[in-house]
Amino acid sequence: MTTAREIMTPDATCIGANETVLEAAKKMTELGVGALPICGTDEKLKGMLTDRDIVVKVLGVGQDAAQVKAGDLAQGEAVTIGADDDADEILATMTRYKVRRLPVIDGHALVGIVAQADVARALPDPKVGDLLQALSTD
Repeated sequence: MTTAREIMTPDATCIGANETVLEAAKKMTELGVGALPICGTDEKLKGMLTDRDIVVKVLGVGQDAAQVKAGDLAQGEAVTIGADDDADEILATMTRYKVRRLPVIDGHALVGIVAQADVARALPDPKVGDLLQALSTD
């Protein structure tokens, strides 16, 4: 079975918890991504910041993206997957938590990101349909 390590995008770039949401948006633009892991000064994962978070939780409520810290948008414990977990476990985790991207952890180190598209390429068609249905419903 395919593991997270085999299908992930390696070398995930973090946004520091003390960096601003504006800096995160610029980094997303430079990297061509829609989400960044939020890492603390201790290099531990604090959460994920998405482009949607920036629009809905900052801009949409009139906050200044140059003042809001990325760490302010980290909520609870980050949902992650182990580097050696298989595609079925990734599917189950994405479905359970209704997330489209999962940080991949090896021990305590962030080693990559698995996106919905990565899983779709690794799973047989019926399971891909289940994932898309689970993530597309409210």
